[in-house]
Amino acid sequence: MLRPGILGILLGLAGLWPAAAASQQPPTTSGIYTCVDDRGRRLTADRPIVECRHKEQQILNRDGSLRAVLPPTLTAEERAAKEARERAAAESKVASADAARRDRNLLARFPDEASHNRAREAALDPVRVAMRATEQRLRELQASRKPLLDEAEFYVGKTLPPKLRSALDANDASVEAQRAAGATQEAELERINRLYDAELERLRRLWAGASPGSVPMSAADRSAPIARP
Repeated sequence: MLRPGILGILLGLAGLWPAAAASQQPPTTSGIYTCVDDRGRRLTADRPIVECRHKEQQILNRDGSLRAVLPPTLTAEERAAKEARERAAAESKVASADAARRDRNLLARFPDEASHNRAREAALDPVRVAMRATEQRLRELQASRKPLLDEAEFYVGKTLPPKLRSALDANDASVEAQRAAGATQEAELERINRLYDAELERLRRLWAGASPGSVPMSAADRSAPIARP
């Protein structure tokens, strides 16, 4: 029976045997790198070739078969340009997906032109109501101005009383404010019609069979969405 000390030595030697055996095996190579440099020379090495760092390098197995391709090493400027192209491609992909989703939502909301016309009228109605109110207010201001002008005729060539002058100035300011409001309302009416016109043009192409997301976006399409009733 082996004593514990001798047994430990024997086990230690047994553990070293695989490592010793492995050290007798020929070293393995990571591959053969080959390329054609800028002077047209075929270069070969057992590691990446510095002269071809700006080109693709083939990595061959020992039998000459292709194992892999090492891409060029990019400069800082080239890496930045590559990243910019990749970002642009990713953004374009997202934009295309958004456009397709928007078109599908548009088709679901407006299956035909009649439904779109109803939505347009509903969007225009509040503006038209505001415009009628502005016109009515202008008529009221014009009516209230007439007695003031009649009174001012008694003071031709003279200084108007402060109260009359103040009333006329207030009337002028109110008229100016209503005219500005009317101009804003006219612009809003045109904006809504312009957006619905662009939307209708897009819908007509989709109704005709264009794939969602395939219709180019117009400037009006990119504008803020219309508030839907």
